[in-house]
Amino acid sequence: QACGSTSPAIALAKAGFLFYILSVFWKSLSCLMYYTYILLCSNGEYYKGCTNNIEDRLLRHQRGYVESTKDLLPVKLITYTAFTDKSKAFEFEKYLKSGSGRAFLKKHLF
Repeated sequence: QACGSTSPAIALAKAGFLFYILSVFWKSLSCLMYYTYILLCSNGEYYKGCTNNIEDRLLRHQRGYVESTKDLLPVKLITYTAFTDKSKAFEFEKYLKSGSGRAFLKKHLF
């Protein structure tokens, strides 16, 4: 092995460590996200909600753990929007539930 070169095992270990650090960093960033989402319920109506964990919230809806949708199963995720600002996510949810928001969705999404 040439002087100053790194063995393949050490290079692989460094790459694995870098991947681990990046995955931890990515997870920490995703924890800072807030999501406004829209579900299509079995009765044809749309449910709008907000969460900081979209995967868990969707599972909770699908398993019937959410009071508002438990009698409307199955539900299907139509879309979601990610925000870094919690208040903006909740403001957007409130807007979607308003008359203007429903009109916007009807015109642009459904």
